[in-house]
Amino acid sequence: MPFDKPQGSSGTRAVLYRMAMPDHLCPYGLKSRYILTRHGLDIEDHKLTTRDETDEFMARHGVDTTPQTWIDGERIGGYDALREFFGEKSDDDEKTYWPVITIFAVAFLMAIAVQWSAGDQMMHLRLIERFIAISMCFLAVQKLKDVESFSTMFLNYDLLARRWVRYGYLYPYGEALAGILMLAGALTWISAPIAMFIGSIGAVSVFKAVYIDKRELKCACVGGDSNVPLGFISLTENLMMIAMAIWMSAKALGYISI
Repeated sequence: MPFDKPQGSSGTRAVLYRMAMPDHLCPYGLKSRYILTRHGLDIEDHKLTTRDETDEFMARHGVDTTPQTWIDGERIGGYDALREFFGEKSDDDEKTYWPVITIFAVAFLMAIAVQWSAGDQMMHLRLIERFIAISMCFLAVQKLKDVESFSTMFLNYDLLARRWVRYGYLYPYGEALAGILMLAGALTWISAPIAMFIGSIGAVSVFKAVYIDKRELKCACVGGDSNVPLGFISLTENLMMIAMAIWMSAKALGYISI
């Protein structure tokens, strides 16, 4: 019968059941097949092509979800269980700096691209200006994806937001505006004070939470759903804004000419 419990042969053969309907191709089924292939298993791939077929399969095996995988006759379970079986990390709460590293890396490459297209020298200080401004815009976009979630996480450590909750909602817009104006080199009298204000409060807040209170928190710098630890990277974001505010102000007042 098609839904009898599969029996593997030698531990190197896997049996996978996954939804593959005309209007829905289960992404976790494809990911499960990819994991099995990557680990060198021969796969007996069964596609559940209708809702009735899927419901019958789940009822017969007493499961609530698909995909389901068997290896050597033993049911492993769904996608997360399969990852755990192979020792792959599947904890969504695991802290990582990867989102911030990605943003800074892409921002730097974009700054180089803009520098190149503008005909400026690669070692010109304008490259650093563009890098910081683009980084600010990227970080603001991450927050603006879900301002409600960002503001909630922000309240864990920001000193001003704790006293004035609305500040957590305004922060991403201020960061985006400052970044865009700095990238354009326009209206420094607006962008510099904004960057100085939010950067200074942010730096003090992060320093107090991490280095004085010794709290282990997640940073809201890349949005409210991030697993980036609050710490040096978060402090760097704020220090960059402060430095950029001072630099752009000095340029606007004529103290620096580049």
